[in-house]
Formats: sequence, C-alpha cells, structure tokens
Amino acid sequence: MRKDKSYMFRLLCSACLIFTINLTTTAQNNGFSPGALWPDNNAVHINAHGGGILYQKGTYYWFGEHKIPGEAGNTAQVGVHCYSSKNLYNWKDEGIALKVSNDTANDIAKGCILERPKVVYNKLTNKYVMWFHLELLGKGYDAARTGVAISNNVAGPYTFLKSYRPNAGFMPFYMPGTPENEKINKQHPANKSDSIFFRDFPTGQMARDMTIFVDDDGKAYHIFSSEENNTLHLAELTNDYTGHTGKFIRIYIGHSTEAPALFKRHGKYYMIGSGCTGWAPNAARWFSANSIWGPWTYQGNPCKGDRAKLTFGGQSTFVLPVAGKNDAFIFMADKWAPKDAIDGRYIWLPITFNGDKPEIKWLNNWNLDVFQN
Repeated sequence: MRKDKSYMFRLLCSACLIFTINLTTTAQNNGFSPGALWPDNNAVHINAHGGGILYQKGTYYWFGEHKIPGEAGNTAQVGVHCYSSKNLYNWKDEGIALKVSNDTANDIAKGCILERPKVVYNKLTNKYVMWFHLELLGKGYDAARTGVAISNNVAGPYTFLKSYRPNAGFMPFYMPGTPENEKINKQHPANKSDSIFFRDFPTGQMARDMTIFVDDDGKAYHIFSSEENNTLHLAELTNDYTGHTGKFIRIYIGHSTEAPALFKRHGKYYMIGSGCTGWAPNAARWFSANSIWGPWTYQGNPCKGDRAKLTFGGQSTFVLPVAGKNDAFIFMADKWAPKDAIDGRYIWLPITFNGDKPEIKWLNNWNLDVFQN
C-alpha cells in the first residue's frame, strides 16, 4: 500500500511538472515590455537581432541575426532566424531562414559577419528577397558588402545569390534645383567623404548598416551606411529587387550615420538612424523628405524624456507600420550585449507625432491600444 501511494505521488508530481512546462510554453503576452526577456512559443528568448519585419497575408514575419552566447555571437555562427506572429505580442519560432555555409570559401561562411537582414516580397517574381550587410570571414569590417538571398516561401529556406559593393562606376543622382544638386569634384574633393567616394568609385561603394524600403508604387530602395560610415546612400533596386540600377543619392554627407530605418506617412518620407559609436548607444537622429530622392533634411533627436540622449539604451533597426491601425508606427531598436550577444534585448516603442514631427517616449509596458484605429 505504501508503494502504491508513493507511485501515485510521483505520478501526480510528474503531471504537475508537465502542466507547468506546458503553461510556461503557451503563456500569452498581451503587450510589450521594452528591454525585457521576450519568450517565443517555446519559452525561449526571441533570437532575431538587428532585424526587420514583413507583413504578409495577415501574418507578421520577424527576421533577425541569430546569436550564440559570448563574444562569438557577434559573428554569424548559425544564420538568419525567422519568427511569425498574428498580433505582434506572441511569436512562433519558424526556424533558420538562411543558414551560413560550412564552406570557408563561401561568402556567407560560418563565422562571417552577417547583420541587419531585411526581407521584402516581390509581386512581379512572386519571390521573397532578403538583403543584409555582409563582412567576409576573417576580414573584420573591411569587405563592407551587401548580400542578397531569395526564397519561394516567406519563412525560407533562402538561397544565397551574391554579395558585392553597389553602384560601381555610377555617380549620385540629385533632384534638379535642390541644394543637394551640387556636382562633386573628383580633382578637388570638398571633404573626406568625397575622397572615400572616389576611392571606391571603380569597385563599388561600401555598404554596411542597412534597411530596405518598398514604396507605394512597388519600387524598392536599399539604404545603407557608406564611405567608411561617413555618409548614407539611398539606392534604387532593380524590378526584381535582387540588384541595383545605379541610381542613388548621398545623404547627410560626412556626419557618420548608421542603423537607418525608413518609413512613409501622409506622403512624406521619414528616416531614423543613429551616430557611430560601436556597440555603445548614442542619440538617435531623424530626417525627412518630400521625395524619396530628397533633399533629406536632418531634424534632430526624435526621442524625448529620460535617457533620450542614449536612445533609451538601444539603436534603431526598423520602423514597423501596424496593419489595420491608422497612423500607427512602432520604433524597433536593439539593446546590444556584445560580451554575451545572445542576451541582446529589444526595445519597441510607439511613435507619436507632434504635427509632422515624430516623437519617441519611454514606456515600461504598453500595447497597441495606444494607437487609434
């Protein structure tokens, strides 16, 4: 009899443990807690750093860098991770969308630096196209390339196509009659950035921190830090989104901007970025333009309140328009942890507008009810 009671007790404990694990695994979030651990459907902290989001057929897909523990996590040991969500609060692990290669001669060899992946859908080819910043294995940050991969399925697997420096042999385009419509002089560069631009003119421009933006007309643009991070480039992509047309502009020349995130509101273009201070946070900066081709005007820091000068400890990666909500945009930022990369956190905050000026304020907890329908 004692043995039977003991057996029943152990059985009951096991059932309780299974229930507890299941409860933990299926626990539902009902809001955002910026900077906190963010568990997926398996109760594991979401592993999608420097990422971006694609909304497709009622589902959000979050793509980002998969990190591992320690400083080795600052290199690509696994690839690009994908998650899906219906409500932005709760995310399902969809697995690795793009795997790095075990071939050390491959551009995306294991141990390379693969950062800030962004995925867009091409209606003409019915393909999903992923772009990312790529540094070749063992080359540090010298390569400064952009890479592209495609898939028939949104969550992958993605097939790597190529990496290169964009717009080799092309001069920048500027809208006629704008202050930016000034020819740069190869013989007498006006500044350090011009010298770097002409240095790289024959082989292509450096392409580091980046994002991809698809406009209302279906045209896609690649926005990236170039010229040793001194200047942003905004470049038009081909109709299939897998290459560059050679048409591009330079933005905020000589002012060291990275982490660009571009969005459109009421026909006006906005971009949020950061300064260049390595892994350490700095003040965010925003720009606006009435045309995608500029002129782009620097407008200051969109963050307000305590810790605004350090972007609340984070760095911009993407601005997400919320589907089904009017005038609703989420500022997505990463709180980097370079000593233990896998512990990087996510800072998502609502963007409000004071007239046509975006403002970002800290909230410990919030949900989509802050936006009007």
